[in-house]
Amino acid sequence: AGVPRQFPRARPTDLALLLVSGGTTGLPKLIARTHNDYEYNARASAEVCALGPEDVYLAVLPAAHNFPLACPGLLGALGVGATVVFSGSASPDHAFALIERYRVTITALVPTLTHLWCEATEWEDADLSSLRLLQVGGAKLAPEVAKLVEPALGCRLQQVFGMAEGLLNYTRAEDSPELVIGTQGRPLSHLDEVRVVDADGNDVSPGEVGELLTRGPYTINGYYSAAEHNTTAITPDGFYRSGDQVRELESGHLVVTGRIKDVITRNGENVAADELEDLLLTHPAVARVAVIGVPDAAVGESVCAVVVPNGSGPTVADVRAFLTAAGCAGFKLPDRVVTRTSLPVTAIGKVDKSLLVTQCTQQQPTR
Repeated sequence: AGVPRQFPRARPTDLALLLVSGGTTGLPKLIARTHNDYEYNARASAEVCALGPEDVYLAVLPAAHNFPLACPGLLGALGVGATVVFSGSASPDHAFALIERYRVTITALVPTLTHLWCEATEWEDADLSSLRLLQVGGAKLAPEVAKLVEPALGCRLQQVFGMAEGLLNYTRAEDSPELVIGTQGRPLSHLDEVRVVDADGNDVSPGEVGELLTRGPYTINGYYSAAEHNTTAITPDGFYRSGDQVRELESGHLVVTGRIKDVITRNGENVAADELEDLLLTHPAVARVAVIGVPDAAVGESVCAVVVPNGSGPTVADVRAFLTAAGCAGFKLPDRVVTRTSLPVTAIGKVDKSLLVTQCTQQQPTR
């Protein structure tokens, strides 16, 4: 036998792993996380979720992503001596059987899967009584879907809003139902710094919408080997530009209103896709929806609603009338409605809007 290879002892500030950014609006980037910041990420998240040795975590989402890996994910669960069960599929018929068999107590989903799971309880008869906490993150959870979780699945909902680059926000067990349903939580650490700024980098007035900037003990100070990109991603005083549009409540909870890159510019007016999506999910003929901007020579970007319908589905006229009645300004109303049997998703379950834009750009209006 040869002499065992000696490796240098790792220091807390050494690189521990490289995560990959979502890449739904551009090329993915490498996110360098250190031993100390990622250990805190998992441990503090486990504390917020009150994880203990008796818990069973079901890993449904791809485990290489930050949310199911360390928020608290499998690392946070193993860190407290809990059990981790891996699911080969996110489909309710497969995952529900695992919940019943292993008495799963906590799992994490994205909004699209959350909606599907809630609907599936109408035809699946598995025993889900062991489930005490469902975390939902990865994209904004519409209030209409958030309200379904406890009645359908019989467990507490925890909204999670964060980023592989660092900052994590959670709703807490002590939060009111209004905060759990209507916000995306508050920062994990009291050392997390949050600013909400306008397009010029000035702090907005309390309660107003702006871009979220953050720095803190587990947030990166730059992407890995991306010096040029970091000049815009990080401010001179070390705040990470998240690209998320939020408003901050007096309680410190954040309400996500969309992504800066998810704002459609039509005739010089800004249209927030998330706002229209939340409203359209309340339409009785809409089961799923994604609102996108499609390149248009006349107006810059036209507003297109891609709908998975209940029944025959709404027409453009139906959608415009519904949104007008809900108080939407005329410039926000969709120019097109495209019906589909499903919405394309990325590996982690986020709606793939880049693909939808490509497909809808190639297609002629159909309705």
